[in-house]
Amino acid sequence: MTLRTSIHAVIAAATLLSGAAFAQTTTTTTTITDEQTGIVRTYVTRQQRQSIKSPEQYGPGATVPSSYELYTLPADIGVNYSYSVINNRTVIIDPTTRRVIKVID
Repeated sequence: MTLRTSIHAVIAAATLLSGAAFAQTTTTTTTITDEQTGIVRTYVTRQQRQSIKSPEQYGPGATVPSSYELYTLPADIGVNYSYSVINNRTVIIDPTTRRVIKVID
């Protein structure tokens, strides 16, 4: 292997590794801790939003209709999600995809 080939191999490996590191740093988590769940429950109870009556029961991974109003959760909770109250249940929703993250009874 020549010096030039070795240098190219090192550059290629570094490029691949930096891409893998970038992919790892841009992933998002869809978990909400028990502590955050409690804070959300208290916050939503205080807001007294009217519940949407729906024939559909929404669980994690489901997509809520665009006609359902979403409410922003405060930034200090530590999650970038919204919520809605559907069938008297608090539904945590990713506002960009409208996918349900978690349902709090």
